[in-house]
Amino acid sequence: MLHTFVALVEDKPGVLTRVASLFRRLNINIVSLTVGESERPDTSRMTIVCDAHEHAAHRIRASLYKLETTVHVDEVDRSAAVVRELCLMKIAVGPDSPNGSHSRSQIFELANVFRARVVDLAPESIMLEMTGSSSKIEGLVQVITESGYTILEVSRTGRMAMRRGHHTSRVLSALGSRPKADGNGDNHGSKLDFHDNLGDEILPNEFENVHEEEI
Repeated sequence: MLHTFVALVEDKPGVLTRVASLFRRLNINIVSLTVGESERPDTSRMTIVCDAHEHAAHRIRASLYKLETTVHVDEVDRSAAVVRELCLMKIAVGPDSPNGSHSRSQIFELANVFRARVVDLAPESIMLEMTGSSSKIEGLVQVITESGYTILEVSRTGRMAMRRGHHTSRVLSALGSRPKADGNGDNHGSKLDFHDNLGDEILPNEFENVHEEEI
């Protein structure tokens, strides 16, 4: 089963390596991983898609929170979310292509049907850009292949996801909008308290020995 996690992490060298090493130690395959800037200049946003058991989601969250650089982790599969993927596809359409001289017009028609955009034209190829769900992109790939065209290159970003609606108070706290204060009135910054973030959720101890490796 595929699980999609959105993790806010500190923008520091080696964070991506730590996250990848964590999944390796858990013996869980990462299907796709996208990293980019977030709302804060010192925080990066990761969208991690992994293939794991149906009931493994809360275990993975618990393990991610063991990383010092983790600010917040959210599983978007269990809530209403917008999920998109970007794909660039280069297709052979030169005079020597199997479909002959009508290949370009047919590609234009397919692009319109799937709401893709032509972003580059060359004597021997056309490059399409498409944004949508994974199934929609795979549908375009299948139609083009079955129509006899040759796909020269495909580049896909993997899933990017964001919850619909407003942020919860926990996410706002993670973003630093509502920093917590201790008994002495000191703010602790943007990092969420581990137990506050997970609420009353009971976490199993299967991964209690999973820690960061020394680098």
